[in-house]
Amino acid sequence: MSDNTLESLGYTQELSRTLKLRDLVIYGLIFIVPIAPFGIFGHVMSASGGMIVTAYVIGLVGMLFTAICYSQMAKEFPVAGSVYSYVSRGAGSFAGFVAGWIMLLDYILIPALLYVVGALAIHDIFPSLSPILLVVAFVVFNTYINIRGISFTAAFNRWMLVAELLVLAVFLVVGVVTISNNVNGAVFSMAPVYDADDFSLGLIISAVPIAVLSFLGFDGISTLAEEAKGGGKAVSKAIFLVLLIIGGLFIAQTWVAALIQPDPASFNNLDTAFYETARIAGGGWLAVLTAATTAIAWGVADSLVAQIATARILYSMGRDRLLPAPLARVHPRFKTPYVSALLVGAVSIVAGIAFMQQLALLTSIVTIGALTAFIILNITTLYYFVFKKKAANPFLHILCPLLGLAVVGYIWSGFESYTVLIGLAWAVVGVGVYAFAKRGGRAVQMEI
Repeated sequence: MSDNTLESLGYTQELSRTLKLRDLVIYGLIFIVPIAPFGIFGHVMSASGGMIVTAYVIGLVGMLFTAICYSQMAKEFPVAGSVYSYVSRGAGSFAGFVAGWIMLLDYILIPALLYVVGALAIHDIFPSLSPILLVVAFVVFNTYINIRGISFTAAFNRWMLVAELLVLAVFLVVGVVTISNNVNGAVFSMAPVYDADDFSLGLIISAVPIAVLSFLGFDGISTLAEEAKGGGKAVSKAIFLVLLIIGGLFIAQTWVAALIQPDPASFNNLDTAFYETARIAGGGWLAVLTAATTAIAWGVADSLVAQIATARILYSMGRDRLLPAPLARVHPRFKTPYVSALLVGAVSIVAGIAFMQQLALLTSIVTIGALTAFIILNITTLYYFVFKKKAANPFLHILCPLLGLAVVGYIWSGFESYTVLIGLAWAVVGVGVYAFAKRGGRAVQMEI
């Protein structure tokens, strides 16, 4: 994408365009976390009756349909802002603001969730360290890197990704050796995919909503459209590469782990089931290594890119005067949205401390924000290409949005009523903010 394309949409190129496809893929892999199943392995195993690989395959297919919608809209509207920008141009400024506002529920709170999980994991290894102080330390460190510049962040991410992949490789090698030696009665089999004695489609489907949580984050790549060499096309390629790579890694690690400890009923604690499995495979050192890596990945690497994505969403909405204009200020030296970055850091500290003992509630709030935004994007893709542009590809612009809507809608239906009420309350506040902005003449019509 050229700068003229961005200008034709009403903007000028302000952010530094330095990211290559490789950097976008690294960003996406770090955001999703290649070792994400480490933290929820026990819960997905229990819900799927041990057929965890099938749950992840179904989840991957569902996310790929939604990713197609992201890629099509990224090519059509190659600007920063993700759901907000795409829905605004596809269905109007009001729909875009609502989608962006709902996505903010995910983006603003997910760094806090990641910091809390990372802090509690380290606290479990080193009880003398205060979780609250660890959260503050994580936030200060990541905010500095965020403001310092995306190129610096890309370099940092490469090192973090290498570390996570090395730990994953160690687990896979030790795990395969463990299975080969029949430790704990482990044998190579298709049981994690299909177990004739216990198979039930309903059982598998009930585990998919949990497994899909591991994939959330691929959409964050689209917030870097204005900093990517190649713009929307590069973003589209990166989204698919990330999902395919991460899907393969998820399947490999869960398959090996499920073969080592195939009975979910044998887990002492679902929250730490993966580390129990690692202990069986390699002993205490492997359990500590996998737990510590999870803590660092969530508390530093993943939360860093979460802050970056959130800051750029706020930057985009501030630039359109739908949120206070200072959020669109760009650092004169580093060319990064530093005011938005500082705000995200402050909110992360407050929310992290407030939800330190309420991880389940915080997780539900984060998830409903993301999935609701996915639903709106799927609907918008269908509406824009079929009814507005009248140039729809039957597969890309009709079937894929409908299938994505069906999968995500099913997952959404499983939320508790209180979580839905919180989501609705947030949406109502967003409508009020939009009305106030429009009344003051700050709302921007983004039709093209």
